[in-house]
Amino acid sequence: MNPMDRARRELETLPAAAGNGLLHRRALLRHGAALAGAVLGYSVTPLAFAQQLTEDSWSRGPGTVVPEAGLRSRFERDVVRTLSNPKGEPRTQHARTPHHLVNGTFTPNSMHFVISHAGDPDIDPDQHRLLIHGLVKQPLVFSLDALARYPMVSRMAFVECGGNSAPLFSPQPIQATAQALHGLVSCSEWTGVLLSTLLDEAGIDPRAKWIVAEGGDAPHLSRSVPLSKALDDAMIALYQNGERVMPSNGYPMRLLLPGWEGNMNIKWLRRIQLTESPGMTFYESRTYSQVLPNGKAYQFYFLQEVKSFITHPSPGLAMKGPGFYEISGIAYSGNGRIAKVMVSADGGKTWTQAALQEPVHSKAFTRFRAPWRWDGGPAVLQSRAWDEAGFSQPTRAQLVAARGQTDGVPPVTAFPSQHYNAIASWSVAPNGEVKHVYA
Repeated sequence: MNPMDRARRELETLPAAAGNGLLHRRALLRHGAALAGAVLGYSVTPLAFAQQLTEDSWSRGPGTVVPEAGLRSRFERDVVRTLSNPKGEPRTQHARTPHHLVNGTFTPNSMHFVISHAGDPDIDPDQHRLLIHGLVKQPLVFSLDALARYPMVSRMAFVECGGNSAPLFSPQPIQATAQALHGLVSCSEWTGVLLSTLLDEAGIDPRAKWIVAEGGDAPHLSRSVPLSKALDDAMIALYQNGERVMPSNGYPMRLLLPGWEGNMNIKWLRRIQLTESPGMTFYESRTYSQVLPNGKAYQFYFLQEVKSFITHPSPGLAMKGPGFYEISGIAYSGNGRIAKVMVSADGGKTWTQAALQEPVHSKAFTRFRAPWRWDGGPAVLQSRAWDEAGFSQPTRAQLVAARGQTDGVPPVTAFPSQHYNAIASWSVAPNGEVKHVYA
């Protein structure tokens, strides 16, 4: 018996770490090669490999000309964002990240989620300016060239819409992909100038307690931010994953507030005013004030709390029969690093700890993975994350009790629609179909 066959036989005898066939995360390390062969369902013999190298049509002649800007393979044309307003009608536009079709921890720039209330402005970077004024000792105006002269830093950070996962407030589970349910969150490496550096140069008046940041798009969307956050880890982001920030994500500069709700990360940033009190601007007063079951509302709710969801398998990705699978997903928290992720295959009756893909960055996506030996029977997959501050995801029942749920009657009530971070559940049927369920 060759070593690979021996390892696979050993896999078959591994004891489950939790109910319904979940294996210990150490199986990924100790039996990685055998597990990969079992999960993928094939093995390559030396003869077959040689034939593949010599007989494939694409290896018989030169390929296409290398373009100036790289393009994805034509076979990946279905890996795209879904659009809520593809014709650009005069209303908000959404573009959702296809989490079930991508992997890793960083989101490609072209796949980063977008919410735009009036389309993307075509800003000339040579003409664009950032004004810092209000309760400062010396108002300052910065061009893009001027900002480029300051020391730059990079931050790996997720950005999440406060309304991401809002469909899970529905009284009945909505049948849709992870893209439709959780697609308003993405993660990038952002590079730019710390806002504290610019505020220090402007000189902060002791009366200042808030900043009001304003964008250069047609609605001039603005949000109030506590000065303490501005002096902590806020950034004027100029680059996204190594290239200039994408137009839909705020070109030529945006405000980045790691871990705080997405609408506060003002795109197309043009003005920062230091003030004694919050501006109580249109969007923060109307749209982002969470109404609670007792009839009261949050005045402000900034933090994106600890959260996770499984991307593989997930609705839209059918299972191919009993055997070994890798359960994989993303976890993140506005409180800092992810400390651990637990995975269940029996609807939360039993759990095993998933492996976290290194490095684990603060306030950024962390990819988790867990080996699973599916026996072909019904299963309910769940993940639950903990962050380094000790917070964990609530159950859906706990979250709904605290924040309510929509009435489910068209037109569905507008609230609650913000800050959903409860455990998400996918059911797996014997035929391999994966559905969204409440468990």
